[in-house]
Amino acid sequence: MRPVDPRLFRQAGAARRFLAVCVVAGIADAVLIVVQAGALATVVADGFLHGLTVSAATPYLLVAAAAVGGRSVLTWVGESAAAATSAAVKSTLRRALLDHEIAAGARRVAARDRHGESALTATRGLDALDGYFARYLPQLVLATVVPLVVAVRILAADRLSGVIVAVTVPLIPVFMILVGMASKSAMDRQWSALQRLSGHFLELLTGLTTLKAFGRGRAQSEVVRRAADAQRRTTMATLRWAFLSALVLELIATLSVALVAVSIGLRLVGGGLGLREGLLALILAPEVYLPLRRLGARYHDAAEGLSAADVILSRLAEPLPPSGDRVLPDASAPRIRLEGVTVRHPGRAEPAVDDLTVEFAPGRITALTGPSGAGKSTLLHLILGLAAPDAGRVTVDGHDLAGLDLEAWRARIAWVPQRPFIVAGSVADNICLGRPDADDDAVRAAADAARLDVPLDRQAGSRGSALSGGQIRRLAIARALLRDALVVLFDEPTEGLDMATEEDLLAAIAPALSGRTCVVVTHRDAVSGFCESVVRLAGAGAGAGVGTEVGPSMVETAA
Repeated sequence: MRPVDPRLFRQAGAARRFLAVCVVAGIADAVLIVVQAGALATVVADGFLHGLTVSAATPYLLVAAAAVGGRSVLTWVGESAAAATSAAVKSTLRRALLDHEIAAGARRVAARDRHGESALTATRGLDALDGYFARYLPQLVLATVVPLVVAVRILAADRLSGVIVAVTVPLIPVFMILVGMASKSAMDRQWSALQRLSGHFLELLTGLTTLKAFGRGRAQSEVVRRAADAQRRTTMATLRWAFLSALVLELIATLSVALVAVSIGLRLVGGGLGLREGLLALILAPEVYLPLRRLGARYHDAAEGLSAADVILSRLAEPLPPSGDRVLPDASAPRIRLEGVTVRHPGRAEPAVDDLTVEFAPGRITALTGPSGAGKSTLLHLILGLAAPDAGRVTVDGHDLAGLDLEAWRARIAWVPQRPFIVAGSVADNICLGRPDADDDAVRAAADAARLDVPLDRQAGSRGSALSGGQIRRLAIARALLRDALVVLFDEPTEGLDMATEEDLLAAIAPALSGRTCVVVTHRDAVSGFCESVVRLAGAGAGAGVGTEVGPSMVETAA
């Protein structure tokens, strides 16, 4: 772990400003330490040798008190700035990570890690940056500035004490580096174990119903127990290194201060050193080592946060698929064409889609059907720009999607995925995610069109826990209708609905889809019959389709 990661400061401007504040505060704190020690040494020495009166000592005491007050103010300013900086940096990194993962595409993100690992890194991992900005970084600046300034003042007051300090102080960073190298590997192992545990546990919760249905719950409980035990062992190993580093630093600092104190005492007895100079050096000696000792303790406060930041910064450094800057006019629904596209998922021998050519005409509702695994959802990801084809291209009104501004393109799309995401808020709040500036009448109209039989002020619960599966799907459809987009993508929109509700819903949303480019992934005959054309995918290895007229709909079979 690098004490100051340049990537972190390049990514977040707030971190650079905070570092500048820390440097200024560190210099001011070092000066105040010297002033405070000088005032106290003068009062004690003159009081003992010359009988300094209270009135004569008062100015020195006031100076010492002012120095203490100034250091307190600096501490308060530093903590306030640290809290604000930490919040700003965490928000910046989280948004940058989210934007990067969206731009990277669903396939690449899924191939790299599991959902639990990314969520853990972006939440608990980045939350640990509070320790870095609130405690470690300010202490790092103090450990750099204060020992240097104070050691120079000691050298000016007592040359021998200054030499002892100059010889012993470098020992602390040396041992910190040695212990840090070992503790870093322990921290990395702990973080990896925590990521594995988090990811595995999240996947178990997602598939809990399936595990119970097949009687695999007890076996997976044992897997979780082993993962938790591995996390316990790595955590205890990290704590052992933390205590060991604290012991080493305290021992070196204590012996060093003792050497300075013994040398001062012997020379004071022999008359080879003035009392004021000796007291000044003795008061300042612990201040040289104190910031370094505290830095060793703060290192472990920051290690987890920096480990998570390192993961995120490494991801942000990964090259992204090329993205253009062309923005198409949004006057009418676009024509979308996939030309000879091939998509291969990592770890699979057969391509999900192979040399497929298909066109989605503007103003028409097209159904995508076929067996599971035929690549239907993959085609939606290609249209959304969440995945890039390994071969071929996607065009919008004749323009290659790779040359378009993807953010502007997605702003024209309403998408209902297989598993719609529901936030912890009211039903109306969730519908408004489609268009935050929509008024109550528009929200109510969208809910009515989607046949959502739930009060708009009802709380949906986290991930829709207070709603049924059918209600969640209809809520997502209402959100898509409210968006009023020129391109509408549905992925199994009526899954979990009974036939009567499905028929009523399709009839209700038909007017809202008029004049739009609409693609519907479905396995249900009623939905296919509702659509104006149907594209059937035969599965992996499917090639360009050939259109044939079947009743009122055009059916293209990719085989």
